[in-house]
Amino acid sequence: MKLTKETIIKSVSKTGFTNKESSELLEILLEIIKSTLENGEDVLITGFGKFCVKEKKERRGRNPQSGYDLILDARRVVTFQCSTALRDKINGRR
Repeated sequence: MKLTKETIIKSVSKTGFTNKESSELLEILLEIIKSTLENGEDVLITGFGKFCVKEKKERRGRNPQSGYDLILDARRVVTFQCSTALRDKINGRR
């Protein structure tokens, strides 16, 4: 099973919120996370993990179809580091 926005909204609505309130709550949360990452700041959710913005330098690459060399632009990427508590729970240690 994959977790979708719709699934999250339904789960939150079971706690007493309406579907509309649950949807708005999720959208607000995601906007906060996106704007924080856009500003280059990390997002730490205790017990879950940390979303980090990493800078990647310009580098040489290769087109796998044609074999031609090319230069890949510098860019920022988002990485995720799982918390120890979540990792232990996934692996059945606690």
